[in-house]
Amino acid sequence: MKNLLGKKWIKIPVYFFTIAFALVGFFLTAAYFAIYFRFTDEAGAVDSNSRYMQNLSARYERSAAKDSLDIIAEKYDTYNRLVILKKYYPKNALNILNALEKNRDFPEAIRMLDAVDMVVDKSSEYYTSIQEYKRSRYSYAADRTFQNTFAWMNYSEWEDFKIAVAKDKKLIDSVAALTGVESRLIVSCLVGEQIRLFNSDREAYKKWIGPLKVLSVESKFSLGVTGIKELTAQKMENFLKDSTSIYYLGKEYEHLLDFKTTDIQQERFDRLTSFRNHFYSYMYAAVFLKQVKKQWERSGFPIDNRPEILATLFNIGYPQSVPKKDPRVGGSTIMVKEKPYTFGLIAYQFYYSGELFDLFPIHARKFDHVEI
Repeated sequence: MKNLLGKKWIKIPVYFFTIAFALVGFFLTAAYFAIYFRFTDEAGAVDSNSRYMQNLSARYERSAAKDSLDIIAEKYDTYNRLVILKKYYPKNALNILNALEKNRDFPEAIRMLDAVDMVVDKSSEYYTSIQEYKRSRYSYAADRTFQNTFAWMNYSEWEDFKIAVAKDKKLIDSVAALTGVESRLIVSCLVGEQIRLFNSDREAYKKWIGPLKVLSVESKFSLGVTGIKELTAQKMENFLKDSTSIYYLGKEYEHLLDFKTTDIQQERFDRLTSFRNHFYSYMYAAVFLKQVKKQWERSGFPIDNRPEILATLFNIGYPQSVPKKDPRVGGSTIMVKEKPYTFGLIAYQFYYSGELFDLFPIHARKFDHVEI
């Protein structure tokens, strides 16, 4: 065997294979340790668009909860952007449209459009066109403070009022059930009276109306949360029992404002100015509305569906309630953040604003006959 290995033609191939296997083993071992100790890892690069994509992701998350109008706007936005994209990059537009037609997923389609917008040349006509579209489409969001077309509803005082009146829903609805006067109509008169008192500059507002989210109760010239004047209250009480009056509502309503004591003046003041229970403030307001409604109806000029006229009459009182063909909206002037509104206009805007609609909806009939 020794003689065999000593021969040259055998020795050379053995040496060659030995060295070859040794080299392979070395490289395999070196590769193992290189991988084990992460010498082969490449330094990762941060994409220049990373922040842009992160901002997009955050925007998608914020807009995840949508109401029906948001969903409609999202669809509108998607199709408009596809039309612009088709003009410059028809292949991309077709790809996104095909995906949209298959899965009907508009949020994903918007993400696809955003991905295109991210890579297009910022000097291109498409980029200019899409930016102009976005500016015109979203310019309304520049100032989110003023979201309501009725300017006086854009202040924090209005939010305080909504919380305060919601606490009285059961009282207002109970008055509506007893009188047949729509709850929202009653609240319209309340709004007109309260909005001038919900003023952050007033000391009373700073001390307890704003912090406690409660209605302001008047106790001087006008009484209660609806601002009933004592003389007007007396007339209401009398008209309920006077069957000869044009304001008379019928026997079933005669006892709505009956007193329990002999000191009528004091009892009237106490029940109208109660801080804890505003029931009678709403009751007097509802009775007045029903009485003038009956007056105008008997005169041949029904105003059932004119909340602005009913509120105006509530504000100016019986002497100015003169039935006619073309009544005018008005009443006392209310200043809200230095802007003037009439009492009737405030009531009208609230009534048809949709605000507090879940609590006080609009009914086809504003007045119903109540069997008592």
